Amino acid sequence: MTLPMYAVFGASGCGRGIMPLARAQLQREGIALDRLVFVDDSPQVASINGHRVLRYADFVLETASTRHVVLAIANGLVREKLAGRCAADGVRPWTVAAENVVVMDDVVLGEGAALSPFVTITSNIRIGRHFHANLYSYVEHDCVIGDFVTFAPGVKCNGNIAIEDHVYVGSGVVIKQGQPGRPLVIGRGAVIGMGAVVTRDVPSGSTVVGNPARPLSSKG
Repeated sequence: MTLPMYAVFGASGCGRGIMPLARAQLQREGIALDRLVFVDDSPQVASINGHRVLRYADFVLETASTRHVVLAIANGLVREKLAGRCAADGVRPWTVAAENVVVMDDVVLGEGAALSPFVTITSNIRIGRHFHANLYSYVEHDCVIGDFVTFAPGVKCNGNIAIEDHVYVGSGVVIKQGQPGRPLVIGRGAVIGMGAVVTRDVPSGSTVVGNPARPLSSKG
């Protein structure tokens, strides 16, 4: 009988953090772990932590009834390109979540998410495709998050916040709560630097740092 194949796309630090979650998830579902591999465009070794490392071209040639992949790449633009490549080849997006992730009421989570241990997503939240939430991050009530958004570890996303596509939020960032009907908005492609405290809207494509967060200066 032909069985599905599963892959963590990316064998660097992000992928090595997601792989144990993927392995545990398949174990809970009773799926043999020899069906789980790393995929990397430029593999440096044949195996990592007990799992084969395949080039993407070899992965799609593996005998399988279906193929599923979680994109363990921090850069949202790269994730989007890889998602398009996978879709064209019939490789299905796969959501991987730690067993202790907490998801509360009325949460819509897009395909292909990667949710690390101790992540909490509370209530009345909409999240787009291929979302990354790293260790100890949370999303509070009434937030809307776009596609290919990345939270580094320890992000505090408080209520009534709108985060557009391709935003990267650095480790330890605190985002101030917006107001009902007037969310705090982080624009498409913005980058929030590590440890920043965001107290107002962030324009699309900008990089902000500090407390309170301000646009990164090119001087100095």
